[in-house]
Amino acid sequence: MAAAFVAVHVLIGRLTFLDRTPRSAWLSFSGGVAVAYVFLHILPELASHGEIFASALRLEDRLAEAWVYALALTGLALFYGVERAVTVSRSDQRAKGEGDRPESGVFWVHLVTTGSLVAIISYLLNHREDMSASGLAVFFVAMVLHFMTADYGARANHPELYERYGRWVLALASLGGWLLGTLVALPEFGIACLFAFLGGGIILVVMKEELPAERQSRFFPFLIGTVLYAMLVIGETYLVGG
Repeated sequence: MAAAFVAVHVLIGRLTFLDRTPRSAWLSFSGGVAVAYVFLHILPELASHGEIFASALRLEDRLAEAWVYALALTGLALFYGVERAVTVSRSDQRAKGEGDRPESGVFWVHLVTTGSLVAIISYLLNHREDMSASGLAVFFVAMVLHFMTADYGARANHPELYERYGRWVLALASLGGWLLGTLVALPEFGIACLFAFLGGGIILVVMKEELPAERQSRFFPFLIGTVLYAMLVIGETYLVGG
């Protein structure tokens, strides 16, 4: 599964069927899957992690839950700040007549933060709350489609730098996160912190890629992805619960 993540990072530029206007149906489908994952997996798991925070920090349940969501909000705010820096840099570059690309320094900041998110996701292949085979499959499907959407957006911002450096950095982040997960097992509280931070980051990336009007996203592929993945998650939950 980590190797599949690497393949997406390295080969996203060769998936020419994604380069369409209006937005490729596959990208909108992937965005729908990611949104369903946020609402049916991430948000419920964030709520359940309140007990872990309460035990580790010796807090009342409501205060512990607030800390969980505060950490998710931190992830969202951090990635929003980076995405905003990319947008402003592109605008400045256009004003200078230097093309519709962000400055290389801003690109590297964006790449480092994205690589951190990728590494966390790969680490969680080995350490999640639901360690069942079906739970792993649900996580993997959502994340590999999420990477397709996120990497396509990152490459669109600076295709030359992404092809030369970016895809390899993200590939190494995938392998590094997976390898770290095989060697180091964080305590339950540490896993809960990583997942909360990851949740905020994924929510921002999904909304950023699907909601802006200039994306010309397709509603029905988005809806199909959302419904199919929701059915998959609910079915998996039913089977595990049964």
